[in-house]
Amino acid sequence: MKAVVIVASTSGYLGQREDKSGPTLKARLENMGFTVPEILLLPDDRRKLSEAMRELADEQKVELIVTTGGTGFAKDDCTPEATLDIVERRADGIPEAMRAYSSQFTDRAMLSRAAAGIRGETVIINLPGSVKAVEECMDCVENSLIHGIEILTGKTGECGRQ
Repeated sequence: MKAVVIVASTSGYLGQREDKSGPTLKARLENMGFTVPEILLLPDDRRKLSEAMRELADEQKVELIVTTGGTGFAKDDCTPEATLDIVERRADGIPEAMRAYSSQFTDRAMLSRAAAGIRGETVIINLPGSVKAVEECMDCVENSLIHGIEILTGKTGECGRQ
């Protein structure tokens, strides 16, 4: 399965800050068995983010897009809105579970506005932009994520646990 990481960071895009969450996320996805051919570094721009996600889902047919950054309260944080602009079906349980899990470690987890959804046969998930948050959120979703993608893409039809 193929996944692409999108980092939403205007300062990273402009070369003013080194992003560490994207490489952390890429390594984590590769350890799960995904092929991750690239990390896209984009500014906090709703149109650019949604266009990139749309192209990855519709043209490149990746099974998974995971974003990092742009999920907070800053005025230019727009990743959830860009995601919701293009998904066909929401997957609210994913960010709800991530916030609940992360709240064990920080009371600031409730400030994440992350979204998740499905476009065609692509799952799109937003993660916060810190390395710590990426690790926590992936700890939360890792066990269920591949199964969800296999159900979505028709690779399995069995949801019940044995």
